[in-house]
Amino acid sequence: MTIQEYTEYVRQGGTISRAQALELAELPLAELCTAADALRSHFCGNGFDICTIINAKSGKCSENCKFCAQSAHYHTGAEEYPMLDTDTIVTQAKHDDERGVLRFSLVTSGKRLTPAEVEQECASIRAVRAQTGIAVCISNGLLDEASYRKLKEAGATRVHNNLESSRRFFPSVCTTHTFDEKCAAIRAAQAAGLSVCSGGIVGMGETMEDRIDMVLQLRELGVHSIPVNMLNPIPGTPYETLPRLTNDDMCRIVAVFRFLIPDASIRLAGGRGLLPDKGRACFCSGANAAISGDMLTTSGITIETDMAMLRELGYEPRLCH
Repeated sequence: MTIQEYTEYVRQGGTISRAQALELAELPLAELCTAADALRSHFCGNGFDICTIINAKSGKCSENCKFCAQSAHYHTGAEEYPMLDTDTIVTQAKHDDERGVLRFSLVTSGKRLTPAEVEQECASIRAVRAQTGIAVCISNGLLDEASYRKLKEAGATRVHNNLESSRRFFPSVCTTHTFDEKCAAIRAAQAAGLSVCSGGIVGMGETMEDRIDMVLQLRELGVHSIPVNMLNPIPGTPYETLPRLTNDDMCRIVAVFRFLIPDASIRLAGGRGLLPDKGRACFCSGANAAISGDMLTTSGITIETDMAMLRELGYEPRLCH
């Protein structure tokens, strides 16, 4: 099919297959991006879901994810500290809420929180919800349904848990937990009544097939918020010498993802600050969400800068999928 036929097929409710996605990935970039942006406008309008994160527990992670500065397996000089106190978390949430951010995520290092840490995080979530209007997300590793239910009752509405890559490529990234454990944690969060944000990292040596397979898995899991991280090769990690992806690479990736899940919030996440235009071209190529502010161990883009860019592009901050 032509790009116009693909676009109309999706607009009419058609589902893009793996083979079709691979065909789309080979089309001329400008045409692909224009079509993806048209699908974004058709399915999502001008809403833009903007969020921030706080590194609520840092370093000493038992897992060996090759991209991560916080893994205890590598020597990166990343800061190490236990769970932040509630006052610190509330102060940051207020700051972000006052600047128009819609979601605020508590991200913790480690395979999963302990029961005591779950209770501590619940207290922080309740305080954030009582003192701000911001929605609270959580990213706490491989929790079970009972823990997710406690966090939902405290006021969390969304769980973040990246698949990272395809089932095929995942063992090249991490061997201390499995792709199936990731999927099980996502299903546990959904069973607890929480929405899920899940995506991955591109630029780790995976193929376009791997990227497409990851999104097909997310589609099967019913995920509609998809963070797309561009690898930031951190010194001290096994990926420190990998080349960075380009603006064109990222635009092609998010455009193909838009065709696969046309009503998704495709969220530029870690690594966006490495792009020369800070993601602007991707926001005209199918992406319609972002993490603003600092990342976990690296500097990001200020909320004020992002809000100005969104206004220039005709977007409106809005809670979406």
